[in-house]
Amino acid sequence: MKKLVLFASLLLLVAFSARAEGGWLTDHAKALEKAKTENKPLVMNFTGSDWCSWCIKLEKEVFATSPFKSYAEKNLVLLKLDFPRRHALPAAEQKQNEALAEKYGIRGFPTIVVLNSEGDQIGQLGYRPGGPKAWIAELEKATKKP
Repeated sequence: MKKLVLFASLLLLVAFSARAEGGWLTDHAKALEKAKTENKPLVMNFTGSDWCSWCIKLEKEVFATSPFKSYAEKNLVLLKLDFPRRHALPAAEQKQNEALAEKYGIRGFPTIVVLNSEGDQIGQLGYRPGGPKAWIAELEKATKKP
């Protein structure tokens, strides 16, 4: 019985390990695979979640709102690439985030890189005022298929 409980606990831990708060994944490979499978754009949020005031503002004004969450659930795959200062990430996640920041030339936070379902960059955004409605409009412009 103890082995069964341990196995079930381990299975749940693995199932949720790639997902951050609010539907944001943290594993790039899994997020890209999901974007391809579901034919959805991948929104990569390069953030300093515990120190960057604009990142925190963007989280509160847009990403944590019901309209954005509802839109994202239906239309996007979300990937959070965090660069915290007050706590350490797992080594593999930190290495992944640094490699992706270098690949996409990230110079400041927040930077949002938008990829199509094939993994090609189709847009890049920073903080924008206007709340979820303005953000959704920008994302729709970036992801609009020709």
